[in-house]
Amino acid sequence: MFWFKKKNIKPEIPSPKVDERYRVSLPKLWPYRFIGNLIVLFSIAAATFGIFVIKTNLVAQKLTSFSDYFLELTSNLGFTVDDILVYGRNKTPLDEINNVVNLHRGDNIFGPNIHQLRADLEQLPWIKNAIVERSYNPNIIRITITERKIIAVWQIKNRFHPVDIDGKVIETDQIPSSPLLLIIGRKAPEHLQELLQIIKSDDKLYHRVKAANFISGRRWNIILDDIKHGIVIKLPAEDADKAWKRLLKLNKTRGILKRKLTIIDLRFENKVLVTPKKASPQREMKQVQEHGV
Repeated sequence: MFWFKKKNIKPEIPSPKVDERYRVSLPKLWPYRFIGNLIVLFSIAAATFGIFVIKTNLVAQKLTSFSDYFLELTSNLGFTVDDILVYGRNKTPLDEINNVVNLHRGDNIFGPNIHQLRADLEQLPWIKNAIVERSYNPNIIRITITERKIIAVWQIKNRFHPVDIDGKVIETDQIPSSPLLLIIGRKAPEHLQELLQIIKSDDKLYHRVKAANFISGRRWNIILDDIKHGIVIKLPAEDADKAWKRLLKLNKTRGILKRKLTIIDLRFENKVLVTPKKASPQREMKQVQEHGV
């Protein structure tokens, strides 16, 4: 008789039933990992290509080659400069403009960078702004410039410099011969616009202003009628416009500017100090004879 040993067979435990309403689906991570790896590989490839391009200057070489081909092609098709016209030039020397433009008849009309050309022209002393345009049939480079208008002459260290209405000092040896406002002192051009806003409030008095001295970088002394023998009006460092209006009122009510004065001091808020003009010795003798003193 044979005896067989029974194997230990574990009883099967039925799996619990799961309510599908509460089942949670875990996200699949492999697509994200795959995309992340692709991005890393693409970044490495792009960086490698960028380093190669920089070292070999590949893009610049291709662009230069294409630019040269384009200019040669358009020149053969007749797109060459027929003429260069400049409008608005009065004080700017023509040689300075030619040196900046640096173009000749027969050059390719697409060659110059008109934006850079405009910026270079505006660096010239007399040119405030410039417009550069191309026109075709005929092929013309048209330059329209607006020159600076001189409103004053700045005296500093025994030298004279023209100054425009914006306070721009023009570095040139050309000194206007017509009478202009003379400004004196360090940083005077920087404060010229402020001064003009004050003294231009009355047109008649403005035309009597011959010079303005910027004192200690803080305030103005205005000279009327004559630079050497005129009336000196001392304006305060602050509220100079109010002081000037006070002068206009005094002139209107009391005719202060018709009197024989050398100095009118407006630096004090509640008072005006004046210095009478001294009579010359000859005039004093005449007065003595007339009055029998």
